[in-house]
Amino acid sequence: MKTPKTIAITGLLIFAVLGTSCGTVTGAAVGAGAGAAVGAGTGYGAKEGALIGGGIGGAAGAIYDLTH
Repeated sequence: MKTPKTIAITGLLIFAVLGTSCGTVTGAAVGAGAGAAVGAGTGYGAKEGALIGGGIGGAAGAIYDLTH
């Protein structure tokens, strides 16, 4: 998963998230933190939990921004 193409796409997605409204960025940050904690606590891995949580939190924040 650490190919240059994957890293480039991830970087572009991060810039896209940072360019949007505050709810998206806040949701992604909170989701990543919570996902890292859950992943580390369950033995799944903090890194994987942070990636999943960040994506879900960012999506939730974007939906919040669109509806409010």
